[in-house]
Amino acid sequence: IAYSAKYASAFYGPFREAADSAPAQGDRRGYQMDPANAREALREVALDAAEGADVVMVKPALPYLDVIRRVRDSTDLPVAAYNVSGEYAMVKAAQGLLDERAAVLEALTGIRRAGADIVITYHAKDVARWLG
Repeated sequence: IAYSAKYASAFYGPFREAADSAPAQGDRRGYQMDPANAREALREVALDAAEGADVVMVKPALPYLDVIRRVRDSTDLPVAAYNVSGEYAMVKAAQGLLDERAAVLEALTGIRRAGADIVITYHAKDVARWLG
């Protein structure tokens, strides 16, 4: 699986905090994609496909639904979308303000509707329980 379109994102924060993996200096924007640039994702997907990728991925998912759609339209490879820790944390932080099950299923459905064949999410255990 190729991390074809990994955007520089504030939504990685909870994972970095939990893993104590924040950069010692500077940030990762030097090798992560500019959030304003959707076209670069298509170039990166094409390069990864040419190099033999089996799956291409967009990360994070929700702020980049348009990119997921563009990627889906540009390749026949399976498209993965990574619903990252900050997206997960937003739903968990809203407990009591929204119906968690409904919100998660709606968000994941939106990711699939945008064109993702595979959704990687911290909500996986809950979704398996809800749908099992």
